[in-house]
Amino acid sequence: VQLQASGGGLVQAGGSLRLSCAVSGRISSSNRMGWYRQAPGKQRELVAGITSSGSTDYADSVKGRFTISRDSAKNTVYLQMVSLKPDDTAVYYCHLENKPSWLVPPGDYWGLGTLVTVSS
Repeated sequence: VQLQASGGGLVQAGGSLRLSCAVSGRISSSNRMGWYRQAPGKQRELVAGITSSGSTDYADSVKGRFTISRDSAKNTVYLQMVSLKPDDTAVYYCHLENKPSWLVPPGDYWGLGTLVTVSS
């Protein structure tokens, strides 16, 4: 399984970006995809997650500003970010959790990350 994230960049505070993560390989019919981020000197934290059934969850710090979505036909997950703040500056990582199924073993997979920099 490989995850390829894209869409990061430099944006001014108040601006918007959309991250994409394309997944290739064996994906369980029951899975959860998410975006995590890690700022310099801080631990990696969950930003948003979405299950194969469409349930979503968000970090309190991004609720109302970020939206996670997925296109199952394209095996792609997106993170739409608006009203960006300097505190959102971090490397953003895409994550896939394959839950147990008959055909696909369980597992956790990470992309390499994409840098988001928000200037004040």
